[in-house]
Amino acid sequence: MRLAALLSGGKDSLYSMYKARQEGHKIRYVIVFFSENPESYMFHIPNVHLVEEQAKLMGIECIKVPTIRNILASLKGKIDGIVTGATASNYQKTRIDNICKELSIGSMAPIWQAPPAQTLRNIIAEGFRIMIVGIAAPPLDDKWLGRLVDEQCVKELEALNEKHGIHVLFEGGEAESLVLDCPMFPRRMEVVESEKHWDAKSRSGWLEIKRVNIINKN
Repeated sequence: MRLAALLSGGKDSLYSMYKARQEGHKIRYVIVFFSENPESYMFHIPNVHLVEEQAKLMGIECIKVPTIRNILASLKGKIDGIVTGATASNYQKTRIDNICKELSIGSMAPIWQAPPAQTLRNIIAEGFRIMIVGIAAPPLDDKWLGRLVDEQCVKELEALNEKHGIHVLFEGGEAESLVLDCPMFPRRMEVVESEKHWDAKSRSGWLEIKRVNIINKN
């Protein structure tokens, strides 16, 4: 199918797009949503501008919009469906599925209901380089901002899941991630300038990425 990929720049949406491509689907467009409400639990995206860099790396047209339905309606006839990174959020998936049904286009979610820890390990094993850029749930703290996700990180998240209910894939909005490299990128992003923004009262914050370099892979 001809697909549009709904990207946040994070691991779940990029990995789902990757899985769709592996299945032979063609990604025609990247759609990134920005919300005027900074507390939006549908599409809260730190460093949204970097999704455009990701799309540029992949050579895919990027469309940045504030609403879902209008853009999908405008693309009808150019795409057969969309692919999203939904894993466990019924609210998000149901809303998108209903819009797609109304427009008579397909809705794919390759990692929907997949085992969280194993999925994260699969993402890492496939060559995804992931940085944590947002934190919104104690006991996660500012030390997690800028951290690269590796096996040790997965183990810590599993322990936090057992003790505090933190979702290993952050599906509850506990954290946000950014993909710096993956098999779909011919070159990779390297963060060269960033700034942490941390609110001790709410125990939440984000990593503002001010500058990246696009470099060749080793």
